[in-house]
Amino acid sequence: MKKILLLLIGAFLIFFLFLNPFFIVYQTQQVILTQLGKPMKTIYEPGLYFKVPMLQETRYFDNRLLDYDASPAEILTKDKKNLVVDNYAKWRIKDPLKLMLTVKDEIGAQARLDDIIYSELRIELGRHTLHEVLSETRGEIMETVTKRTNEKFIDYGIEVRDVRIKRADLPTENAKAIYGRMQAERDRIAKQYRSEGSEEATKIRAETDREKVVLLAEAYKEEQKIKGEGEALAIKIYADAFQSDPEFYTFTRSLEAYKRSLKDKTTVILSPESDFLKYMK
Repeated sequence: MKKILLLLIGAFLIFFLFLNPFFIVYQTQQVILTQLGKPMKTIYEPGLYFKVPMLQETRYFDNRLLDYDASPAEILTKDKKNLVVDNYAKWRIKDPLKLMLTVKDEIGAQARLDDIIYSELRIELGRHTLHEVLSETRGEIMETVTKRTNEKFIDYGIEVRDVRIKRADLPTENAKAIYGRMQAERDRIAKQYRSEGSEEATKIRAETDREKVVLLAEAYKEEQKIKGEGEALAIKIYADAFQSDPEFYTFTRSLEAYKRSLKDKTTVILSPESDFLKYMK
């Protein structure tokens, strides 16, 4: 009896240790239980579950938000401009049973994402110009692509949360030509600004020169006026002095003449009878 009991215990231990009828589903997982290859049950909740060894198998699928990062590809815009677009997407497995029956696993899902997202991007970007793709309308374009992509993945059990463009560049051969045109346009604008600045500087100089001539003319006019008034006043003073004392006036004027003429060792040859020497005798 003891031998039979030991055999039963041994068989039980072998059953649990090697055949392992239990399996664990974590919070980040969802499991499809299959029996002889046919899906029997989809398990979404975490916990400890039982399966029939050698008859039933488990297929694990990720329950988290997954990343899809596409390789850069060329897309033609509405205005016939080639763009090298590098995009990514956020997606999750909503129905693992549909995904298993259609694309089998995550690798197959990534391949379908690559095809469909690129197709939708090519169609939608082909309806917009380069300026629209690179401007604020990009967000609306991405929302449209996300919506249409998600609609096409319903039958695959996949939910696409977001599709975005990481980078949109011009092809190398086109970029050089466009950069050349941009540089030529900037040079043209710079020359225009320099020309307009030179023209404005010439106007300012001409206006300044005109104002200078006017100011000098007015100053000269004022100078001559003051000078004339001074000379008139001096003549009047001299006339008044002459009338009051002609001899003294003649004497002072002669002294001034001596002062202006006989300086810096000047030699003057005059007759002794000259009136110029009247007051030096």
